[in-house]
Amino acid sequence: MRKEYIKYPFDLPIKISYLNIKNYPIHWHNSMEIIFVLKGSLHIKIDTDSFMLNEKEVEIINSDEAHEIQGNGDNKVLIFNIDPYFFSKYYKDINNVFFYTNSSNIENQNGIEYDELKILLSEILCEYVQKLEDYDEEIEELLRTLLYHLINNFHYLTHEKEELKEKTEQLDRYHRIAKYIFNNYNNNITLQEIAKKEFLSPHYLSHEIKYATGYSFTDLINLTRVEESIKLLLDSDMSISEISEEIGFSHVRYYNKNFKVYYGCTPLQYRKKNVTTEKLYENSKQLTELSLKDALDSLSYSLDNYSRFNFENKLWNVHVDMDKIIKPFEKIFKECINLGESFDLLIEDNKDILEEIQEEIHFEYGRLEKMFHSDMGIFLDSDFYNWNKAKGVLEFLSTIYIKPLILLDNLDYSLEKYINILTNFIDYFEELDIVDITEFKFQFDSRLSLPIKNKLREFITTNYNLTVSNDDFLVTSHLNSIYDTAYMLPYIIHNTIFKKNSLTFLKAFDVLEKEINITNEVFIGAPGIVNDMGIRKPSYYAYYLLNKLGNNIVSLDDGYIVTKAEDYYAILLYSHNDNVSSLACYEDVYQKGGVKKSFERKYSLNIVNIKNSSRIITYEVNEIIGSSFNYWLSMGSPDRLSKEEKEILHKASYPKIEFKYAKKSSVLNIITELKGYGAKLIVLKNIK
Repeated sequence: MRKEYIKYPFDLPIKISYLNIKNYPIHWHNSMEIIFVLKGSLHIKIDTDSFMLNEKEVEIINSDEAHEIQGNGDNKVLIFNIDPYFFSKYYKDINNVFFYTNSSNIENQNGIEYDELKILLSEILCEYVQKLEDYDEEIEELLRTLLYHLINNFHYLTHEKEELKEKTEQLDRYHRIAKYIFNNYNNNITLQEIAKKEFLSPHYLSHEIKYATGYSFTDLINLTRVEESIKLLLDSDMSISEISEEIGFSHVRYYNKNFKVYYGCTPLQYRKKNVTTEKLYENSKQLTELSLKDALDSLSYSLDNYSRFNFENKLWNVHVDMDKIIKPFEKIFKECINLGESFDLLIEDNKDILEEIQEEIHFEYGRLEKMFHSDMGIFLDSDFYNWNKAKGVLEFLSTIYIKPLILLDNLDYSLEKYINILTNFIDYFEELDIVDITEFKFQFDSRLSLPIKNKLREFITTNYNLTVSNDDFLVTSHLNSIYDTAYMLPYIIHNTIFKKNSLTFLKAFDVLEKEINITNEVFIGAPGIVNDMGIRKPSYYAYYLLNKLGNNIVSLDDGYIVTKAEDYYAILLYSHNDNVSSLACYEDVYQKGGVKKSFERKYSLNIVNIKNSSRIITYEVNEIIGSSFNYWLSMGSPDRLSKEEKEILHKASYPKIEFKYAKKSSVLNIITELKGYGAKLIVLKNIK
């Protein structure tokens, strides 16, 4: 039998399975099914539709819809089978309502309605697996919430016609019509008959059906008949002629013709290809049961706001052998920091900020934009160049041991103009003792033409033996309030450690761009690691903590890195979920909920082969501790700061630092936890 009857466990109206699916042949069942792909992808056929379902996407299969699933690679799939009888207690017409997603759309399943659906599924799974007190009642309450969420967001008539949500009367009419067609498709129903019932003209009704469903009246009926015939073809001994009559076609020829339109073959060919014995059907299934607990672990990032998720008993065990070395830890992040426009380094406040940054992080190079622009006294139509401003900038950088990486980014200059300026610039500074010209390095703006770049590279390297970067620089200047938040801590740390995404958009300090719209003078969504008041953002502490790591990696995984140096060990923990690899928008994380906040995670660190007693120093930064942005929000987001408020916010931006002592032991166990978006550095300094 192709029809499957779901056995619901624990007297619950739901069954949840976690599977690796290679092949699940055509079948249907007496339940609503929601498929949630946690890893990999699936190829799914539902009636006449066929599409790919990718990682983190969901699909709804309604009761008695014929479908088949083929897996691609090492997939992991959650399947929720829900008893429609349970739903009927709260929505009497549930058997005549269908739900759809945009899985067949080339666009991803973006939107808060999908995020909320996944959260609800995660919470149901949580109750199903943990079985805490009154879990059955909690599941039923969550299923009721799920039902109304589906009705409001995935109703078959509104999932592509958003405007119908506000037109209740029209929606009800479309539903009555669709319901009548579905329940009477096997009879000889006419457009005129339905129009009379709805007090509409046939012409108007025809137009409305086409608008609501995308099909003409005739095509909709024939499609319904064809799809319903699949079950009779595969699960009955009825002849083709008998099936044709049963589903409402006046002649078997019409049945064959319409079936071929949607399936590309005749009903008889389809039956011969797919009919099988029950034993062969069962043997053709290629399904592997997986642990539901593992699924819950994979979805724990969606449960940070769910109070019943049992974090207290969840420990992430990390075993570290300090005698092992995986590879060197290359602190590439220290190679260069964006300093923005050269002119900005003539402002004393900005110089003070950069000096503080350099004292703690020690960047080798500083990228300077617009060195050869009018703000710096270099003009397009002049052959005399005043280098006083440039001298002030370069002299200051030299005093704090930052080498200049000068961006060639004036798009108005010809090749001849550039050569003239560079010759004058380099010759001028060669004669001075204030800077070391051999430390100068140049880089091209990506928008510069290729012929000019090639000629300038040859000129600089051949005539002056100076370095030109092999990588061009893409100048960006967009604002994103996420830059001010604690989200940047794990984002920067993760992408630095695993070298995933470029962080070249980050700058040393915030600068007000010309003519930008701002709502306050404290946090403006600029990509500086320090704001223009000198208040450190969480992004600053990402570099601060990374800089304290040792030179050799002992252990490494998503969410942590362990390093060692000559006289200390360093363990850096950071919040991690599947979204932290990509830069999100502030609205998605903190307003729309499109990217879920990171959750609390408790670690048990088991550390062996520590040779001496240790002084343990812990640095902690998260949304509560050390996040100047969050503290500013708690102040009521003032547009301007008084002197006192500014001082308070400065102090609030510092990490929490704790000191402990640990005796030498065979195994050092440290229990610690991370809260929200944040990071924690644990330094073990040897005491001899």
